[in-house]
Amino acid sequence: MPDIELRDIHQADAGEVLTLQRAAFVQEALIYRSVDMPPLTQTLEELEAELHENLGVVALDGPRMVGAVRARLDRELLLIGRLVIAPDQQGQGVGTRLLAAVERRGADAGATAAELFTGSLSEANLRLYGREGYRESQRVQGDDGIEQVFLRKPLTAG
Repeated sequence: MPDIELRDIHQADAGEVLTLQRAAFVQEALIYRSVDMPPLTQTLEELEAELHENLGVVALDGPRMVGAVRARLDRELLLIGRLVIAPDQQGQGVGTRLLAAVERRGADAGATAAELFTGSLSEANLRLYGREGYRESQRVQGDDGIEQVFLRKPLTAG
């Protein structure tokens, strides 16, 4: 893996995160045969607001952002969202490192469990989350007929 630096996500990262998010979710759009998905339709203003007081992390390869993940605390639950990796960096361990970093941040902030979700057709995502200790907790049928798979993992501080 390249020499990747991880750091906290900031509101000033919104433009670069949005560009990365759109590039990363093109593959998901192909799987689901739809570009009408929140990661592809989210505006810069919405993302900037989301990054206010966010526990997320970005991955940098030199000056280039190659990954990002967002998270927020809901009492003792860390809600992880939009783990995105640059298409040419997928499968290189960046996602694993981002998950570990955001889980540490959440645990240090008092979270006892982490939750995330993905679509039922996103096999690579489900494999990654399973390898990292996430277990399915619920499936929710969407209006489009696609199930959202919610997964949880216990966290320990330290």
